[in-house]
Amino acid sequence: MPNAIVILNYNGVQHLQTYLPSVIANSPNWQIIIADNASTDHSISFVKAHYPEISIIELPENYGFAGGYNQALEQLKGKYDLYFILNSDVRLTPNWDSPLLDYLAAQPEVAAVGPKILSDLNPTQFEHAGAAGGYLDSFYFPFCRGRLFDTVETDSQQYDSPQEVSWVSGAALLIRSKDFHDADGFDAAFFAHMEEIDLCLRLANKGKKLFCIPASTVYHLGGGTLGYESPRKVFLNFRNSLWMLVKNQQKFLLPLLFVRMALDGIAAIQFLLKGKPILTWQVFLAHMALYRHFSTFYQKRPTFEHQRLRYHGLIIWDYFGKGIRQFSALNKRKIH
Repeated sequence: MPNAIVILNYNGVQHLQTYLPSVIANSPNWQIIIADNASTDHSISFVKAHYPEISIIELPENYGFAGGYNQALEQLKGKYDLYFILNSDVRLTPNWDSPLLDYLAAQPEVAAVGPKILSDLNPTQFEHAGAAGGYLDSFYFPFCRGRLFDTVETDSQQYDSPQEVSWVSGAALLIRSKDFHDADGFDAAFFAHMEEIDLCLRLANKGKKLFCIPASTVYHLGGGTLGYESPRKVFLNFRNSLWMLVKNQQKFLLPLLFVRMALDGIAAIQFLLKGKPILTWQVFLAHMALYRHFSTFYQKRPTFEHQRLRYHGLIIWDYFGKGIRQFSALNKRKIH
C-alpha cells in the first residue's frame, strides 16, 4: 500500500500558502491529503485552485487536533501503510523521508518515528515542540533533547544520533497505520495538545518503541494556532497533562497526582507573581476539569503496564533547582 501525508487544517490558509510548496516539492512518492476541520476562511478553495492533485477530506465541524485526525484517518483506514501526521506550519526538506522510512523498515517493533525539528524562524535552533525527541519525567512533565522548558538549544549536531524516546512530536509524526488504529488513535477528549504523548504512552504499553531519527530534518514555525502563552494553550497543556497521568500511571497514582498538582500550584503562583493572573486562572480551571472527569480517565487505565521509557527524576528540580539548561547535562542513567 502507498503512504500518506495528512495535514490537518483549520483556518490556516496562510500556512498552506507558505508551507505546502515544500511538502509537494520534497514528497514525490507520497499521497498528500488535507483534512479540514470545517474552516471558515478560504483554505479549501485555495487548495482546490492551486493544488488539484491534493486530496481533501472536509469534516463537518472543528473536532480539534485529536478528534480531527481521528475522523480523517478513520476514512483512510486500510488504504495506506504509513501516515505522516504533519502540522500545516512545517517546512519539509529534500530527502526528509528516506531516513525515517529506512528505520521503520529495519525495526518492526518501532511504531513511530520523528525527524529532528528545528525552528523555521531561527533555523540554527531546535523548535520547542519536539526538538530531537521527547521524554517524560516521573511526574509526566515533558521535555526534549534540545529543549528544557523554555530554554531551547542551538543545534550543533549534538543530538544527531538515532535515539529511543518517550514520545514523538505530533508536528511531524510518522506512524504505522496499523499501530495507530490498534491503539484507537488519539484521545479525542484532549482536543489539542499532549494527545501525541498520550498516544505514544499507549503504544509503549503495547510493547512498541518510538524513535527520533535526526538524519531527517524539518523546520517548524510553532505556535501557529495558539501562542505559547495563550490562555487557551496553558489550560489545555495543564489539563491534558493531568488527564494523561491519570489514564497512564498504574503504580502510586494518587501520591504522584498529589505532588504533580502541588507543583502545578507553584506554577500558578509564579504566573501570578509575573503579572499574568489569567494564566493562574487557567491552571485552576485545568484542575477543576480533572476533578470533573477523574473517573472517566481512571476507567481508561490499562489492565497491564508494560515497561515504558521514562526519565526517573524530576525535571523541574534539575532545571530550577540545579540550574541545568541542556539535555546533555542530565543524568542519562535515569532514562530507562
